[in-house]
Amino acid sequence: MDKKLTSSLEDYIEIIYKLIEKNNSVKAIDISKALKVSRASVTEALKKLNDKGLINYGRYDAIRITEEGETAAREVIEKHQCLYNFFAKVLGATPEESEENACKIEHIVSEDILNRIANFTDNYLNEHKKN
Repeated sequence: MDKKLTSSLEDYIEIIYKLIEKNNSVKAIDISKALKVSRASVTEALKKLNDKGLINYGRYDAIRITEEGETAAREVIEKHQCLYNFFAKVLGATPEESEENACKIEHIVSEDILNRIANFTDNYLNEHKKN
């Protein structure tokens, strides 16, 4: 079973994780509203995530995220936060611009480049704390 996620599915697993963290549960309508997509799109994505073993989803059942799904969601969130911090704290971009660019780039950035950005950001912030 292919566990690789498209950009769209990464957005879905991320929002499912965040909504469960916030509300202890999630419904398809919540996902639809959060991502501003149709219920049909949500249903299609939920089926794909279920097939990949990242969530447990039945048409009338509660949506539950699996351990593998939590891991995948946390990875997307960590990538997003790393990029956001770089844009906002290193480059001085506005929160809105940092958020928008992190959302776009988190799906395509390589692990190597992301690690370099994280290291650079950490070094930059540590250096600027001293001054």
